[in-house]
Amino acid sequence: MKSTMQEFFQKYPKIKYLYFGGKGGVGKTVVACATALWCAKQGKKTLLASTNPVHSLTTLLEQDVFGKETLVNGTDSLYALEIDTKETIERSKKEIEEKISWFLKFADIPVKADDFIETATMNPAFEESAMFENMTNIIFEDKYDLYVFDTAPTANARRLLGMSKVYTLWVDKMLKSRQEADEMRIKLSFKKKTKEEKDPLLEYLTQFRGRIEKMRDLLTDEQLSAFFFVTLLESLPIAVIRRFIGWFKDFGIPIGGVIINEVIEKSEISDDTAEFILNRIKMQDRYKDEVYKSFSNVCGEIPLFEREVRGVDMVKRVSEKLFP
Repeated sequence: MKSTMQEFFQKYPKIKYLYFGGKGGVGKTVVACATALWCAKQGKKTLLASTNPVHSLTTLLEQDVFGKETLVNGTDSLYALEIDTKETIERSKKEIEEKISWFLKFADIPVKADDFIETATMNPAFEESAMFENMTNIIFEDKYDLYVFDTAPTANARRLLGMSKVYTLWVDKMLKSRQEADEMRIKLSFKKKTKEEKDPLLEYLTQFRGRIEKMRDLLTDEQLSAFFFVTLLESLPIAVIRRFIGWFKDFGIPIGGVIINEVIEKSEISDDTAEFILNRIKMQDRYKDEVYKSFSNVCGEIPLFEREVRGVDMVKRVSEKLFP
C-alpha cells in the first residue's frame, strides 16, 4: 500500500512526536529535517532534535545547533538541537551518585559510593539511558507543538526507545527490593531509627516510575507518536528495517511508514546515460518492488539530487519532494 506524508498528517491531526530511524547513512537526518521544516510551515512550533551521538544537524543546516535549542535560519518556528551527549552523561552520573549516596546513608552502610557509581555507569546501555532521560525531559517541558527526533542507527534507536520498558521493569523490581530492604534496615541499622522515617530513594523511585509510565504512554499512543524508517534501495538498509520493524510493533510504538531516499529519476535518462547509471536504476527498480511488497505503508520517495543536501534551501527541495 502506498500513501503520502500529507495523508499521514491528515489521518493523525494530533500527532506530536515523530522519530526517524534506519541503517546508518541512509539520510535519516535529511528526511527528519525536511519533515520538521514542512511541519513548521504549517504553523506548528517545531523542535528538530538529534539523539544520535554522531551528530550531523549542524553540518546539514550549516548552523551551530549543538547543545542549545536554536531557531533555524530562514524560518519562523523551526528550532533545532543536537543534544550534548557528554553533558547528558556527566549529569546522569552526578544524579546516580546522589541517589547511591542516599541509599548508602539511609541504609547506614559506611562505605564510599565511588565503586558503586563506577559499576552503575559502566553499563553498556548507560549512554542510551542518559539520552532517554534527556529526551524525556525535553518532551515533558512541552514547549513545542511538535517534536521530530533524528535518532541513531536503528539498533541504537531500538535500545533508546526500549528504555521505557526496561526502566519500568527495573523500577518495579527496585521498589519491591527497597520495601523489603527497609524492613531489614530497621533490624540491622547501626543507628536506631523509627520506621516512619521517610526514605528519599523510595520516594524518588515512585516519582521516577510515574515519569516512565507517562513517557511509555506517549510512545505507544498512535494518535501522538510515530516511528518512520528511512531506507535506500539497497539490500542492507532494507534488511535492517525487516529485522527491526517487528520489534517496534511488538513494543507498541506506532509505525508511521517507510520513506525511500535517493531514488534515481528515470526522467534523467538519455541516450548517452552511462551504463553504471542504467545498472543502478535496474537495481533500484528491483529493490523498490521488494520494499512495496515487504512493507505495508511506503509513504514517500525522495530523488537523488544533483548535489549534496546541505543548507536550508536544499532541505526545502527535499521537503517539496516529500510533501508534493
